[in-house]
Amino acid sequence: MSEHRRKAPQPQGGGRAAARRAAQQPAGRRTDSSRRATSESPSVVHDEEPSYGGRAEARRAAQRGGRRRGGGDSSGREGRGREDFGKKRFIDYPRTGKYGFRRWVPSWRLVSGLCLGFLGLMMGAASIAYALVVPPKVLDLAKAQNNVYYWADDTQMVATGGSVNRQEIKYAQIPEAMRNAVISAENKSFETDRGIDPMGIARAFYNMAKGGDTQGGSTITQQYVKNSMLSQEQTLSRKVKELFITLKVGETVKKKDVMEGYLNVSYYGRGASGLQAAARAYYDKDATELDESECAFLATLLKGASYYDPAGAPEVDQVKATAKENTRRAKERWKWILDEEVKDGRLSAAKRATFDEFPMPIQPKKDAKLGGQTGYLVDLATKYFLAHNDQGVTEKELAQGGYEIHTTFKKKQVDQLEKSIKKVYAAKIDPEERPDKDTHVEFGGASVDTATGAIVATYGGQDATEHYTNNADATGAQVGSTFKPFVLAAAMQYGKRDPKGGPEQSASERTLVSPKSIYNGDNKLRINEYNGAVWLNDDGNEWLQTNDGDKDYGDISLRYAMQESANSPYVQLGMDVGTDKVKQAAIDAGLRDDSYMANSKVPSFSIGTSSPSAIRMAGSYATFATSGKQREPFSVTEVKHEGNVIYQHKTAVKSAFPSIIADNVTDVLKNVVENGTGTPAQLPGRDVAGKTGTTDGNKSAWFVGYTPQLSTAVSMFRMDDDETNKDREFLEMYGTGGEKSIHGASFPAQIWHDYMAEAVKGTKVVKFPKAEPYGDTLWGGGAVSPSPTPSPTPSPSETTEEPESPSPTPSSPSPSPSETCAPLDWECKNNEDGGTTNGNSSGGTTDGTTDGGTDAGTTDGGTDTGTTDGTTDGTTQGEENGRGGIFGGGG
Repeated sequence: MSEHRRKAPQPQGGGRAAARRAAQQPAGRRTDSSRRATSESPSVVHDEEPSYGGRAEARRAAQRGGRRRGGGDSSGREGRGREDFGKKRFIDYPRTGKYGFRRWVPSWRLVSGLCLGFLGLMMGAASIAYALVVPPKVLDLAKAQNNVYYWADDTQMVATGGSVNRQEIKYAQIPEAMRNAVISAENKSFETDRGIDPMGIARAFYNMAKGGDTQGGSTITQQYVKNSMLSQEQTLSRKVKELFITLKVGETVKKKDVMEGYLNVSYYGRGASGLQAAARAYYDKDATELDESECAFLATLLKGASYYDPAGAPEVDQVKATAKENTRRAKERWKWILDEEVKDGRLSAAKRATFDEFPMPIQPKKDAKLGGQTGYLVDLATKYFLAHNDQGVTEKELAQGGYEIHTTFKKKQVDQLEKSIKKVYAAKIDPEERPDKDTHVEFGGASVDTATGAIVATYGGQDATEHYTNNADATGAQVGSTFKPFVLAAAMQYGKRDPKGGPEQSASERTLVSPKSIYNGDNKLRINEYNGAVWLNDDGNEWLQTNDGDKDYGDISLRYAMQESANSPYVQLGMDVGTDKVKQAAIDAGLRDDSYMANSKVPSFSIGTSSPSAIRMAGSYATFATSGKQREPFSVTEVKHEGNVIYQHKTAVKSAFPSIIADNVTDVLKNVVENGTGTPAQLPGRDVAGKTGTTDGNKSAWFVGYTPQLSTAVSMFRMDDDETNKDREFLEMYGTGGEKSIHGASFPAQIWHDYMAEAVKGTKVVKFPKAEPYGDTLWGGGAVSPSPTPSPTPSPSETTEEPESPSPTPSSPSPSPSETCAPLDWECKNNEDGGTTNGNSSGGTTDGTTDGGTDAGTTDGGTDTGTTDGTTDGTTQGEENGRGGIFGGGG
């Protein structure tokens, strides 16, 4: 055996015990003898076999790192064990000095260090993310609002114009009781937290585990962010966004703005988003009027309206959302919220004790659509507001929603007017039986409060979703003899011209006219100029005026001519006074100088070739009812936006006529109802004044009348049903409804009577002022001057008063003390009333233009089938088809 393979000699005192001691020494440690051997003779090391101390020691050495204990190996890598396991690293993993599985278990220092490092990293990232977060804008859907229209009694008519039933209100309009209820129920720490309430979340989980009622885990700020700024998807990313945005909003947005936004955007059930819509939906009142008990109930709905609305929500859950179950849950939570408010010091115990009865909300209302009359009413109110608001609100801005429009319309009267017209439809109009007579029959109507000008009711057609033209607006239907009161008023106001004077005569040259003045009432009467010359049309033909039924009346008073609706006297009277003065009187009363005012240069102007709206006719007759005080018809009293009043109607009163003139006109029209063509309109026990109107060719019929408190106009006509055709023609009504012909005394007067009988029921009975004598009882217009003998008595067929002889000493009364101008001084009157000498009334539009939405909310739209300026024969296209140039327009 070579000396390299020789076994190394055992040290003294060695043996197995020495081997064991060597094994127990650290790896790589050398014995003193080996160190000495190395220092004395390096060659000895190479010649000797390393000592292992047996097989067991070799195995242990292999398990400790693959090397056996002892000195260096044959390659000279001495002490490798110390190099591998003795030096610790910065991150001591795997662990130094540990063996087996312990070497792979991290130390507590390493774990805590990693946790701290991760936490610091996350906090840094969160800080950066927070700094970079910019709260998104409120979603359009969260801002979406509609416009709400209210009846005159402040109950809701309809909400329309927006995709969401919401009307935002400012913080100041939110009751303190509502804020307190929501804080106690949803987020007790709202006023102090930063948008997130960890304790509230923990408390919610704890109470939920116990099965008790609880606040929500989310804060009010979180719910505001979720409802107004984020989508409603339930994803982790949305939750993270919600957290960061909530923190940002909690730091940057004022608490009152958060509360305002939260209550305005939250859903309360019944299609109501926001507190204002909820107050209307559940209690039919404004949010500002809610008490503590009602607020507590509305706060209950925020937990889930489908399960807390006492009306139930079977469409959501037929088992759990019944009316009974919902009522039980609502009462429990309502009581709990009030008790929580007491605990939180937000409600006194004494006040709490008064709320022992659950504030049961009203039953849900059916969604009001824009069909029936509602669409017409909304259209009127919308146009009126746009035309009269001084805030400059445009149609586009109004369409964005958020407006509360309080109208003058009274639901009872609107329903009654519609009922009265439907009664005629049902009883008389039968298109199947009379397809050529009863098709396309239309009615229109409007009713105005005489004291204020408020439009209390209209009838625009059978259904706003099917018949788009509003018949309460101007349709082009001529008013016929209902125009005659303006002729009489003009004659009394301006007087009859002296035949020897020029066309323009001063008051001193004119003779005041009295209702007792006598005029020729013959049929086919030749009409003269004021100076006695025969009036000729452009073709050089004479004008022969006809009466309804071709009836001759002879010499009759203007009062009697109005009673019987004789045309000849009023056509000649208009020529004597001047048709320009007749036009001015109509404008002063309340009509508009627009495209629906016919050509005033022809004789027929005085008997109603104009076609104003039913609203305007009712309003102008109201001027006579109030002794000459004219008030513009209006349909909107107030408009609010975000709880602030942005428009409020102010009634302007103008003196159109001296009271003595207006009262005399009323007296004449009262006689029409008591003794003349208007007898179907009588209301037993009440004073009624009115006038019938029928146009030539039987193409339209009217009745306009009034009591001291209410003025109403009803129109009837036939027109082809193509509403897109601007040249629509009016159709004759001979045979319509089974009647030989239609007059104002037939269906229109019947409708007027049925409506007014209900409309004035329960109101105070008021009498018209007594008419004082006025003007000269003159003889004119072809009447034969009286002889000294008494006037002839009326024929047996005449049941009304006979023409009266002129008074021997006519007098011209002075204006009342309240008037500053003489009755005949029209220049002073025009300037005083705000009118102009060119015929436009105050606020009127120029001739030839439409009203532009100022006709009490209307556009006075429709087809102008009346006479246009520039014609001189007094006929219209529609008239020429049936009368051959001789106008008949009876009553």
